[in-house]
Amino acid sequence: MVEVVSIREWVGHDVVDEEKRKIGSLEAIYVDTASDEPSFATVTIGLPLQRKLVFVPLGGAKVGPGYLQVAYGGKLVKSCPSMDVDGELLADDEPQVFEHYELPYHRGASGERRLARR
Repeated sequence: MVEVVSIREWVGHDVVDEEKRKIGSLEAIYVDTASDEPSFATVTIGLPLQRKLVFVPLGGAKVGPGYLQVAYGGKLVKSCPSMDVDGELLADDEPQVFEHYELPYHRGASGERRLARR
């Protein structure tokens, strides 16, 4: 896994899929609140006046010269539940993001959110 400190330096760089096809640009990193480890990234996709943010898991991600390669296909990433570029992920929408990638979702022991933007 890529460390939070180093992956933050990649904000604005290209995000590519498993076949190295460009998906969009890295916008932010979200950590798992239980471990404080990088868990998801948001990727800016779309045309200039129609941009939106989609989430992609960082499990299996690799960095290359000028890009972050994720372990998922571009079509799957682009069809993930999205939000406006100036929006935020609502607590009620978190489970849908995990479900989209067939990942287990569990709230924290006290019912807290699973993802936090860093």
